[in-house]
Amino acid sequence: IIAYPANRDGWGDLCRILTKGNLRPHEGAARATKGECLLTLDDLLARTANLLLVVMPGEALDGLGDLLAKIKPKATAWLGAAMHRRGDDIRRLAKLKRIAAQAGLSLIATNDVLYHEPEQRDLQDMMTCIREGVKITEAGRLLESNSERHLKDRQEMARLFRQAPDAIEQTQVLLDLVEFDLGQLQYQYPPEPVPPGWNDQEYLENRVWFYAGVKYNWRIPKKVKRLLRKELKFICKRDMAQYFLTIFDTVRVAENLGILCQGRGSAANSAVCFALGITSVNPATFDVLFERFLSVDRGHEPPDIDVDFEHERREEIIQHIYKRYGRDRAGIAATVIHYRPRSAMREIGKVMGLTDDVTARLSGLVWGSWGEGLKEKQLEQAGLDPHNPVLHGALDFARRLVGYPRHLSQHVGGFVLTSGRLDELVLRKLCHRG
Repeated sequence: IIAYPANRDGWGDLCRILTKGNLRPHEGAARATKGECLLTLDDLLARTANLLLVVMPGEALDGLGDLLAKIKPKATAWLGAAMHRRGDDIRRLAKLKRIAAQAGLSLIATNDVLYHEPEQRDLQDMMTCIREGVKITEAGRLLESNSERHLKDRQEMARLFRQAPDAIEQTQVLLDLVEFDLGQLQYQYPPEPVPPGWNDQEYLENRVWFYAGVKYNWRIPKKVKRLLRKELKFICKRDMAQYFLTIFDTVRVAENLGILCQGRGSAANSAVCFALGITSVNPATFDVLFERFLSVDRGHEPPDIDVDFEHERREEIIQHIYKRYGRDRAGIAATVIHYRPRSAMREIGKVMGLTDDVTARLSGLVWGSWGEGLKEKQLEQAGLDPHNPVLHGALDFARRLVGYPRHLSQHVGGFVLTSGRLDELVLRKLCHRG
């Protein structure tokens, strides 16, 4: 079932549904399994008011009518149909039209795309084998029977669905109902607690001048005063006080716990960061350039303040942040790991049945040139047959695979903090901490 958010609330519902599946353990298990998403139809149907559903039938159509009968009263839905030129397309389309009519739903044309152009089908086969953990010679029916799972233009879709033109029209009906786009996702920074009668900017300025006075024994140099006024004015104009208060609070907690920490990077050019104890570069002694840290060119994007914490005790700070903001409003950021030359070559070597020593030699070649412009002499110097078409094919597949997403990893310490529920802005997944 493909779910489209009709509006901003629909996006939040979709994120919450997927988060629920990501965090659900198997029956009898204490915690969820990393990388799995366990969802039921009831999970989806509990939040369909702002979703548009396209039910994609499997190979067998048995029981499809019962499924649609359960979905129809609770959701705006269509029955999807795709023409993959497998020999029974016309008969299957007629069956789907009949099932949709009996369920009181409209048929909608889809292409069930796996790649953007037919020439990418062989790479998609390779990626299927990587996912399934099989060699290309053993994949059999795991692979698609042809190269039809690519994007098609309007004329080609109209020709394929000439027996069901209404299915083409329904694609526009669905799109007209989608009011959501990613530009509607506006980040809302979590409010920081400040004393009664103070706002964020006033409290930040109070803390900055107080700790600056402490650092300079209440004799703040004129140069530092000028820098602080300049930076605080910019922070006020850009409404960044809450961000600085968050970093300040985290650093103070580390100090109170005796955890070593140090701000680094461009933040060292900030007199405010020095006053708050985030960095240690004294602006009275060194010439700092605030514009390296913050500038009008960055718009309202928050500054990048990196703080290193004592490795053995980083977990204490992480748990403090979870406790401080709550796990429904805080989460460690994920990073997308892409295929690099060596990892791409290792995976392709397995799929093509190459021996480990041959794959290792090819990986060494790819690492230096990213698979581009390898000469036969290089293969020969590596002890490989320069005329072997299998080796050249493996190198070509590895080159094409480089840059594709491989898996999600966990950022070393970057957090996402939100004012409302985090899982209504982005979906959450399990990391090794749970």
